[in-house]
Amino acid sequence: MRVSILFWVGFHLFIFTMLALDLGVFNKKAHKIAVKEALMWSSVWITLAFLFNIFIFLQFGKIQALEFLTGYVIEYSLSVDNIFVFILIFTYFSVKPQYQHKILFWGIIGALIMRGIFIFTGVALISRFHWIVIIFGGFLVFTGIRMLFQKDTNEVDPEKNGLVKVFRKFFPVTDAIHGDSLLIRHNRRLMATPLFIVLLVIESSDLIFAVDSIPAVLAISKDTFIVYTSNIFAILGLRSLYFAVSGIMSIFRYLKVGLAMVLTFVGLKMLASFFHFEVPILLSLGIIVTILFISIIASVLIKKKESLPDLLER
Repeated sequence: MRVSILFWVGFHLFIFTMLALDLGVFNKKAHKIAVKEALMWSSVWITLAFLFNIFIFLQFGKIQALEFLTGYVIEYSLSVDNIFVFILIFTYFSVKPQYQHKILFWGIIGALIMRGIFIFTGVALISRFHWIVIIFGGFLVFTGIRMLFQKDTNEVDPEKNGLVKVFRKFFPVTDAIHGDSLLIRHNRRLMATPLFIVLLVIESSDLIFAVDSIPAVLAISKDTFIVYTSNIFAILGLRSLYFAVSGIMSIFRYLKVGLAMVLTFVGLKMLASFFHFEVPILLSLGIIVTILFISIIASVLIKKKESLPDLLER
């Protein structure tokens, strides 16, 4: 699918305008994001994604629109795993709620750049070396199976993070947090604050997640514009999703099983494509949505020791 440079420019102008309004107008002052506000922003980003999906349908056709929607659903669902990690990171560093939005904002800016590099590289490799879909597909199947049987971990140790280790060797870090500042000047010396370290940990964790999620969307579409835009919309909705559901994540304990099955399915789909067996995109979307729906319903209906009201009171 050939996309005019005007579409690329227009898309990025729109995205950066929304981000500028988000940080510069609506969240200019550091404050705790309430669930109501987070749900509102979640609905805004989801609505924008669906409006863009309609634009894809009108401009490029039904298949491309279905590919965008499927890619968006996969990415948005996989981003739930990021939320688990964000909770652990913020808890470990005792980051106050009013500072979390700014860290996630800059974290997502970094994620946009990294995802863009991953996507363009991945599409170029598949276009040039078709056999590489076996590697990507096999990796997704392996990751899905590993996630299915992997025990949950509640530990985050930034001191073992390679990026943080290297950064500390070359850049001074303050002992105390200075408001919501990431960098400060002390005695004419530029220093990073602990919040900047938090940002580095979040960026490195997103890099790990990208290794799983990008091949998953490439199993749905090989079109750079579709893969890139669906990924970006999912990432942009991640912050508001975090503030909306971080307090009740433990309710959806079977969602990880669903995500593992989705990764395994798209991995098998990618492997099948190497042998020129293509699963129809509408069928793929139906299977993915069904898996996620069943995992969410199972999480809600199958009772645990804690009741929903107890969790909501936290």
